[in-house]
Amino acid sequence: MTLRELAAAIDAELVGEAGDAQVGGVTGLDAMAAGCIAYVSDADRLGQAEAGPALAALVPRSVTQSTKPLLRTDNPRLALAKALSLLYPAARLPAGVHPTAQVGHGVELGAGAAIGAHCVIGDGVKIGREAQLHPLVAVGAGVEIGESTVIYPNVTLYDGVRLGARVVVHAGSVIGSAGFGYVFDGATHRPLPHIGTVVVEDEVEIGANVTIDRATLGATIIGQGTKVDNLVHIAHNAIIGRNCLFAGQVGISGSVVVGDNVMLAGQAGIADHTTVGDGAIGGARAAIMQDVAAGAIVYGMPAHPRAEQLRIDAATRRLPELVRTVRELARRVAELEKKLGEGTPSEG
Repeated sequence: MTLRELAAAIDAELVGEAGDAQVGGVTGLDAMAAGCIAYVSDADRLGQAEAGPALAALVPRSVTQSTKPLLRTDNPRLALAKALSLLYPAARLPAGVHPTAQVGHGVELGAGAAIGAHCVIGDGVKIGREAQLHPLVAVGAGVEIGESTVIYPNVTLYDGVRLGARVVVHAGSVIGSAGFGYVFDGATHRPLPHIGTVVVEDEVEIGANVTIDRATLGATIIGQGTKVDNLVHIAHNAIIGRNCLFAGQVGISGSVVVGDNVMLAGQAGIADHTTVGDGAIGGARAAIMQDVAAGAIVYGMPAHPRAEQLRIDAATRRLPELVRTVRELARRVAELEKKLGEGTPSEG
């Protein structure tokens, strides 16, 4: 597309000439190329873009003048996301069923849907229009997959799982495996059957090697628009709200309830039957052992509200000094006790 067309598509203001020039792509400041748009997140780095061969620069609204054409916008990162989606569209599988795929009885395949090589599709599966199942995906009986959902290689969907529209599931993830539930009978741990399911709502993205356990009864639910990073575990009967962000290696125990717009940083964990309110944030490695209020920021092991944890951190840094002080005080007390003992008159 032309520079003018790109500006309109990403809601940016075009300043300067060359509006009819063809856009060759988008680059960072460290790898600029002729005909491409240079992404400038910080106005102070505009000079780097001007010194390079880029056709134009995508810049914050605060930038008003340059030796190059500008695409000015209030949110350069959002504009970048739109530009990348337009200029580098994801490759699509050809519609239809690959000859090596195994498809069960009563499968419903929507218009334009694609089933890749060596996929195994169980009986009674419903696959929406334009959905894509890449090679080696295993889909259990009765699974429902919404329109335009993309499932990458080696994903396993157990029986009865339901995925909404425009969901993305990256390679190696497992959705619907049994939860970690056992009952001790005095001699051994007997497995507690999990007969529930997993419901993933529209526009959820699930990273690589994520595991989401099916419910014991009812459903484990992942709310609309939530984004889950690689290597996250979500246990049975968890209820996850809308538009949450979970970074790598987050662990969510059984029957946890997470509100909308919650953010959990890497390796944060939530104990079972805990509730996290809307808009709360759990810092990296936060061990959340009790309910968290809406909008609260917690971190630490165990996790505390941010202000309290800052005081704990400050006190912790002083521990070596406090230990030395206590030892010195103990030494002085011992000396005083010795002196008092030597000065006490004997009885009799």
